[in-house]
Amino acid sequence: MANIRPSSDLRNKYNEISDFCNKYNEPVFITKNGTGDLVVLSNAEYERLCGKNELHRLLSEGLDCITPTSGIPAEDVFADIESEYGFGEV
Repeated sequence: MANIRPSSDLRNKYNEISDFCNKYNEPVFITKNGTGDLVVLSNAEYERLCGKNELHRLLSEGLDCITPTSGIPAEDVFADIESEYGFGEV
């Protein structure tokens, strides 16, 4: 369930908001005059979300580089691995 607080709580109950964000890794939504204004996160949760976003960006970039002719046949990849590490030899 969303934790929604008025902007006055940010000033008057900062420690309570900070404790909640750090304990539950959940955001606190701050309203200003009854309208959504800010979202407060713990630093750890913010870093996790940034890392997740960066991972998605890199995966998308990698997928965009794939074309039907850009790959190496699986048989060749496995043959190289077997050759390099001695698999398949008796």
